[in-house]
This record gives sequence, structure tokens and C-alpha cells, in this order.
Amino acid sequence: MPDHHPLDTLFRPPALITVVLAGEALALMLALASGQPGARMLQFGLASLGIQWIAVGTLCTLYLLRRPLSRLPPSVLAWACLGLLLAMTLLVASAAWALLDLGTEPEQGALPFMLRMLGIALVVGLLALLAFQNYSEATRLAVRTKQLELESLRARVRPHFLFNTLNSGVALVRQQPEQAEQLLLGLSDLFRAALANPHDIELAEELALTRRYLEIEAIRFGPRLQTTWDLPEPLPSVKVPALSIQPLVENAVRHGIERLPGGGRIDIAVAVRDNAALVTIRNRVPAGDLDGAARHGHSIGIKATQARLQASTGGRGSLTTSQSGGDYVVEMRLPL
Repeated sequence: MPDHHPLDTLFRPPALITVVLAGEALALMLALASGQPGARMLQFGLASLGIQWIAVGTLCTLYLLRRPLSRLPPSVLAWACLGLLLAMTLLVASAAWALLDLGTEPEQGALPFMLRMLGIALVVGLLALLAFQNYSEATRLAVRTKQLELESLRARVRPHFLFNTLNSGVALVRQQPEQAEQLLLGLSDLFRAALANPHDIELAEELALTRRYLEIEAIRFGPRLQTTWDLPEPLPSVKVPALSIQPLVENAVRHGIERLPGGGRIDIAVAVRDNAALVTIRNRVPAGDLDGAARHGHSIGIKATQARLQASTGGRGSLTTSQSGGDYVVEMRLPL
């Protein structure tokens, strides 16, 4: 999963809209709490102007300082953000005092006015930190839950090629020991990737693992399994979740080639279109079995890969399936 710093949340449209609306709500409360009913609209306008300047100024400062601030631990970062809010409040309040002549009332001096503004900013800032802490904790728990779901899906996919490969190896040990050795070496490469922690790898590396898997299955199926590759040179430099394409090809073997008496062909193609790398896997499915394959056989691999792809690309990648004639087609879109 991609790592996101807590500051990133502040610069997203929902957060910016929330800040603006919360500022207007605070300005309205300050105007309604005023002891001068006839001047409430004026006070609302001035309060709204000042609050939005403070909010926008603080957000702009945080954005400009986001790189050094991102190195701070979360607890220190929270107090740094509060300090910037108070500093911006003091700056805007000083400018308002000097430019708008707010000291016309003899009982109101500059120091009480500044302290009042800082007190309001402190209370609002502490409430914002509390809300953000709750949001961060909820986000952390949601991410952890998603990771557990993805690991569960990965665990359901891994045994497929293990059992198939071991059965093939048992059959080859006495008759063709050299091919059995090749098979076990390929299995070692696949399981090294499968048993590693969830991570992203280059598309070229993932395709190499997929090719190793097909070499293993070619030993079992012989001429019944035909494979064509249509790859550009060079391959696009993009990362994919480890073992995300291989389960899709495995589905094509298990629910296509394996069920066809005469075998069939799997087409694997990579193309670059619309600032994305498109990986297409096409295989023949027995007549009348397309719907059943889509509902049952392919569902686990598709669901697992789709969830991992969404998590890896922050929702920008996609995985779609379709039927074309008697073929089952899976297309993976990887943003560049």
C-alpha cells in the first residue's frame, strides 16, 4: 500500500472545503455572540474575512513547509501545526488592528484584543487536533483491516499453483528428472515472491514470474498449451503488486486450457495508451462455460488482484473483464 503522510489529508478537496465551512460557522457564532445586534452583519463579514485569511495562510504555510514537516513524528507535527496556527492568528490580528482601526473603543486595547484572538485560535486548534487524531486512528484501523483482507485473499490464491506444480513434479521425477528439476526451480522462484511481504515490483519482473509459471505448466500440458506474447520494447517502467498478473494467467490455464480437450492459446499483451500501461490476458473458454467461469472459477483471482491493485495505486488502477466471441479477456490498467 502506498504510504501517505498525515499532512496530505489537509490538501485534499474535502478537507479544504471542510476548513472553509468550519471557518464560516465560527464567524457566524462570533457574530451571534456579539452584544451589538445592529452590527452583527458587519461583524460577521469582518470575522469571516479574518478567519479565512488565518485558515488559508496556515494551510499555505504548511504546504510550503511540508517537506521538513514530514520528517517530524506525528505528535511533534501536531504541536508544530498548532504553533503555526497561533502565529498566523497573531499576524492577521496585528494587521487587522493596524489597518481597520479596531481600537476606537477606549476600553479595548491591543493586548486584550490579541489575547482574545489567540484564545479563540487555541481552542479551535485543540478541537481540530482532537478531530484529526480521531480521523487518523480510524484511517489506520481501516488500512489495517484492508491489509488483513488482502492477505486473506492472497492466501486463497497461493495454493492453486502449489498443488498443480507438485502434482506435475511427482509425475516427472522418475520419467523426466531434468524437467522435474526445472519445474522445482521455477516453483522456488514463484514461492520466493509469493511468501514475501506484500510489495510492488517492476512490471518486467512480474512478467518474468508469469513466464516462469507458464514454463512450469508447459511441462504438464505439453503442446496443449500455446502462449503468445506481445510486449513493447522497452517495457513501460511501472510497478505492480507482486504476483498480481500470474494469478490471472493461472485462471486462464485452470478454467480455459485445462478444460479444453485440445488445449488452447493464452495471449498476453502490454500496450501504452492514455498515460497508462494496459496488460491484456485473453484465453479461450469451453463453449457455454463463459458465464460459469466468470462467476466461479475466475472470481477469487480477479477479486484478490483487483483489491490489491486498487490499494497499490490509490484507486487509480483498474481491472476489468469482458467476453469477446469465445474468449475471456482480462485487462489491467496501470497508471504511469
